[in-house]
Amino acid sequence: MTAMATSSTPHLDMHANYDLGPLSSNRLMTTVDQAIVRAPVRRIFEIARDVERWPAYLSHYRFVRFRHRTPDGGGLVEMAANRPFGLFGWPTWWLSEMAVNEDVPWVRFRHVGGVTTRMDVEWSFTKLSEGTRVRIIHVWNGPTWPFIGPLAATQIIGPVFVHGIAARTLAGLARVAEQASVSQRGVVAR
Repeated sequence: MTAMATSSTPHLDMHANYDLGPLSSNRLMTTVDQAIVRAPVRRIFEIARDVERWPAYLSHYRFVRFRHRTPDGGGLVEMAANRPFGLFGWPTWWLSEMAVNEDVPWVRFRHVGGVTTRMDVEWSFTKLSEGTRVRIIHVWNGPTWPFIGPLAATQIIGPVFVHGIAARTLAGLARVAEQASVSQRGVVAR
């Protein structure tokens, strides 16, 4: 009998990059969250792609962890966040394939586990004179629930949960990038 060695840190095992293809434009649900971030493209891109640090920056994230990594900086990533409703938070969880493109730059996700399975997400970063336009696009046809899946996606999951979490995530990561920009210029960040 041969014993197989197992890694105590399976998330460090390298796998091939995910080829997520182009973002689809013909889905039932599309949400767009965007902001002008007063920081260079490279800074906000690096903060956005470093998903494991998101819970340190964002109070609504419970955890983010890689199950395995790919050479481009992506991998199979498990995420959990709360969608705040006043004093209470609705727990959410999803599993995504993540791909990173340094040249464009963009960060892409395809949800492969959780209620939002088959949702595609793209973070894009465009240089502007006043900083960087960061745009997060989620596209999806909804869950495969008979009769109510598309309605749930377009009326509840997309506008209430996806937008509610993405808008908070973008605002929080923008604050981190902007504070880093102010600190690097020698001004005390507030």
